[in-house]
Parts: sequence; structure tokens; C-alpha cells
Amino acid sequence: MTDQLSRVFAALADPTRRDIVARLTETDHTVNDLAAPYDVSLQAVSKHLKVLEDAGLVTRTREAQRRPVHLEAEVFDLMTKWIERYRRQAEERFSRLDAVLARMQDDDKPHTSPTTQQEGTAS
Repeated sequence: MTDQLSRVFAALADPTRRDIVARLTETDHTVNDLAAPYDVSLQAVSKHLKVLEDAGLVTRTREAQRRPVHLEAEVFDLMTKWIERYRRQAEERFSRLDAVLARMQDDDKPHTSPTTQQEGTAS
């Protein structure tokens, strides 16, 4: 898993890391802030952050005594482009399937000629 997209998806495979990312969409947090809702050690949260950092999803900066964790939202563009490509391909396949099914339904309908319809109404 050397490419960034693989690292990003692997990092987001863990529910705790997804929750951390969700919380970072609101604002930057310190490790202590991020660790507060979990029943794990600061070291465990730091390991999660290291995985997110290696994937390019977060960065850590230094502000005086604080070391806030910041979400790097640009990485989501990479994921979105990848997902969008396959979404379009799937939609194209579904459109083709819809067209085939519509043709099959048309073939199953009884066809009546205009003269047959007139004869039926004249009686």
C-alpha cells in the first residue's frame, strides 16, 4: 500500500479514525481534546493520529504550548475523484441496462395494427 489513495482508505477503515476525522471537520483539536470521548490512552489516540498523518489526512502544528491537529481536506478531493469515476461508470451501465429492459418490455407487449383496432370498434 504505497499509493496515497490506498493509505487514505486504509486509515479510514477504522471507526475511531473516521470519528476523529469527523470531529476535525468542525475545528482543529489537540490530542487531549480528541482523546476525551474515547476510553483509550493518549498513546492510542496518538497512534491513530499517526496513521491519519501518514495518509495525509491530518497535520500537526505548534501554536505556543498547543499542538493542534488540522484536517487536510484536499485529500478528500483525491478520494472524490476516484469515487466519482466509478460512480459515472456504474450509472452508464445502469442506463444501458434500463434501455435493454425497456426494449424487452416493448417486445413483450402485444402489437395491434390500426386495422385490427378499427374492426374491433366497429362491432
